[in-house]
Amino acid sequence: MDRVSHAHLRRTPVQQRSTERLARILDACAELLDETGYEDLSTRAVAARAGVPIGSVYRFFGNKRALADALAHRNLDSYTERISGRLAGLGEGDWRGALDAVLDEYLAMKRTVPGFALIDFGYQIPVGAPASGANHQLADRLTELLAAHLDRPADAGLHRAILVSVEAADALLQLAFRVEASGDEGIVGETRELLGAYLARVLDR
Repeated sequence: MDRVSHAHLRRTPVQQRSTERLARILDACAELLDETGYEDLSTRAVAARAGVPIGSVYRFFGNKRALADALAHRNLDSYTERISGRLAGLGEGDWRGALDAVLDEYLAMKRTVPGFALIDFGYQIPVGAPASGANHQLADRLTELLAAHLDRPADAGLHRAILVSVEAADALLQLAFRVEASGDEGIVGETRELLGAYLARVLDR
């Protein structure tokens, strides 16, 4: 079952039925983001798509920004789980395999997960907002995962390297998806090579 940070909810679901209703609301929000964009998104439209009373939406969320924030956090949780699954199948210390997993799972979500193409982990909500907050959250998650996988401390040096990599990948993959709707493979390849060369200086020590 999808998990949503309690910080984004007015009320935390307790019963299974409420948890399922919350998931339907977020699924509806994601679908509508793809269809209408953020500016034309409305809580009323989300309620209609989810098949729930408008009061059910407001029970959990005060406005559409809170809905989008919760969806972005769900995306981050899902991404973290996908990366963890991939890392479990890699040899300990295989940071290049980990890098491939980080990029591959992001690309897969970008191409297939409803709403993800617009908000990712919260990068663009509200539209035009700076990515710094979401990038730092993502870097925090990836630093923890990679530190455990590489059996090294999650220290400031590793976090800085991961944050730089996240910022670079963010800019380059945005370019890849501007050039080609499904992500230009040439730019994706260059991104992979650039990050590999940079991280080798940090992780091959």
